[in-house]
Amino acid sequence: MKVAVTGKGGVGKTTFSAILARLYAEEGNSVLAADVDPDANLGLALGFTEEELDEITPISKMKDFVNDRTGASAGNKFLKLNPKVDDIPEMFAKDRNGVKLLVMGTVDVAGAGCVCPEHVILKRLISHLMLNSDDVVIMDMEAGLEHLGRGTAESMEQFVVVIEPGARSVQTYKNVKRLATQLGINRVRVVANKVRNEEDEEYIKSKIPEEDLLGFIHYNTDVIDADRQGKSPYDFSETAISEVRAIKERLEK
Repeated sequence: MKVAVTGKGGVGKTTFSAILARLYAEEGNSVLAADVDPDANLGLALGFTEEELDEITPISKMKDFVNDRTGASAGNKFLKLNPKVDDIPEMFAKDRNGVKLLVMGTVDVAGAGCVCPEHVILKRLISHLMLNSDDVVIMDMEAGLEHLGRGTAESMEQFVVVIEPGARSVQTYKNVKRLATQLGINRVRVVANKVRNEEDEEYIKSKIPEEDLLGFIHYNTDVIDADRQGKSPYDFSETAISEVRAIKERLEK
């Protein structure tokens, strides 16, 4: 199973990614959770402490390592477009609760342009994880659509868009689906989070095609409490776990 989770900022994609990853780990799967968000906080949702995460450098920020793998230097303008990346998870991933966390970071394309060493290594690494890794891969993408615009998502099997019951979130789903289709990705599913009541459910059902809707995660104060304490929601809410488990089963079908 290879899943890229995306959506607007603050909709709960990291919470969903973390619970989904831990569910797969509880089943005995080898799970790699990749954080591709510049505001990286997937580690906290998996159960790492802030002190542990402070010691992790995102792959995109390892300038010497990236330059070595891509052949980049001040005097060399020709990059290796297929750098070695298969050993990166073993070298840099950290394990917690049976899930391997790989903090990948992102590229400031406004300053560096799309063809830069960091972009090359991330695109190649994403492709490796999605096409060649034996792990279950849960990728927590950056908010918005930048990853689709840069083409780093071309190798992904499917997107799961986490939305809230609101017009802006629904618009994000439509944009992701449109851009993903242009990349040849035809499976774009939706998880509706922070759903308060039946009215919210009916709104979502009226806006999202039935075949794309994976399910609902209801507004949950236990999840909020976990976030305030910097803990994993998996350790706080049986209700959230049950709801994500049902979504997982539909995702696998």
